[in-house]
Amino acid sequence: MSRIHSFVAAAVLALGVGAAQAQVTEDVDTAPSAVAMAADLLVVRPVSLVATVLGAGLFVLQLPLSLIQGEPPSEPARKLVVEPAKFTFSRPLGDME
Repeated sequence: MSRIHSFVAAAVLALGVGAAQAQVTEDVDTAPSAVAMAADLLVVRPVSLVATVLGAGLFVLQLPLSLIQGEPPSEPARKLVVEPAKFTFSRPLGDME
């Protein structure tokens, strides 16, 4: 009988240690690094600003064709102007998603 009690006590202790280890979680820092922020500020933002300006120019060029064809200009406007502008101006510094 003492072997069974020993086995049960060992099992309970093992489960308790496993549960205690499962509850210990490390705080993961999801903030972008300084290098990512600097690269975003010095490279990605200027390039995306140029993409926004070029997209606006392409949108203006295709607008008469879109109107002649009777298509609403909302989809080209979203793809060529709004999405690059949001990527340039609305997201946090260093966030590349």
